Amino acid sequence: MNIKKIVAALLTINVLQFIVGAAIWIAAGSTILGEFNIYLYIAMGIMLLSSLITIFGLYFAGRYKYDNWEESLKDLEEFNTKLRAQRHDYLNHFQVIYGLMELEEYEEAKKYIAPVFKDIMKVSKALKTAQPAVNALLQAKIEAAEKNNIDLFLEIRSDLKNIPMEPWNLCKVLANIIDNSITALSEAKGNKEKNIRFEIGEDKESYNFLICNNGPKIPENHLEDLFKQGYTTKNEEGHGMGLYIVSKIMKEADGIISVTSSEDKTCFCMEVPKKRV
Repeated sequence: MNIKKIVAALLTINVLQFIVGAAIWIAAGSTILGEFNIYLYIAMGIMLLSSLITIFGLYFAGRYKYDNWEESLKDLEEFNTKLRAQRHDYLNHFQVIYGLMELEEYEEAKKYIAPVFKDIMKVSKALKTAQPAVNALLQAKIEAAEKNNIDLFLEIRSDLKNIPMEPWNLCKVLANIIDNSITALSEAKGNKEKNIRFEIGEDKESYNFLICNNGPKIPENHLEDLFKQGYTTKNEEGHGMGLYIVSKIMKEADGIISVTSSEDKTCFCMEVPKKRV
């Protein structure tokens, strides 16, 4: 079934209905008189209003969906450009390393290759899923974490190929929790290494996600309130919706989300059940 053709057909029908209704409205004004004329005008007015609302609804729904597709395509194009640029950089790095090896500067070559290898492993791990939007999100979050001097480690054991959740909803869930982890670590005091561990896996029943950070402990009496609308530990307006949205999306997918927190780490655990065939 072609959704685009159905929407186009509905839009055409309602436009024609509006034109015919408007013509009858004009004709009725010159041919029908009396009390019946009032009821006819009311009925025709309702029909015209209904057609007009439907036309605008279909138009803006299609426009909004098109904008979302365009934005997703733009993100993927930017991601592809970034990967091509990184490939070019890596070729340059390998030329330098090869030159150092020829000069028998083995220690210098080892020092040079360490951060390059780390970057390569991050990119390769972020590209392991079958969801381009998730791959792009993970790459963006790796960079965001690095800007805040945080190491984001990925362990991906599922390609998420058949996960029963729309990509944009899955990205909302993952982005909100990773952003919360980055914020918690950025505000944490002390000189200890800051890290986030993100794991994706699956079993026979469900897809599993685990996101842990070694930031400050969340007080036990606050854990139950984390997913409530408006709850936040910040004083600024506009906060308190992220985890509420996460909870809502997980419920719509019949999923489960839980959080634990200790002095060592805070972990968000999520399960999304697989579709039963």
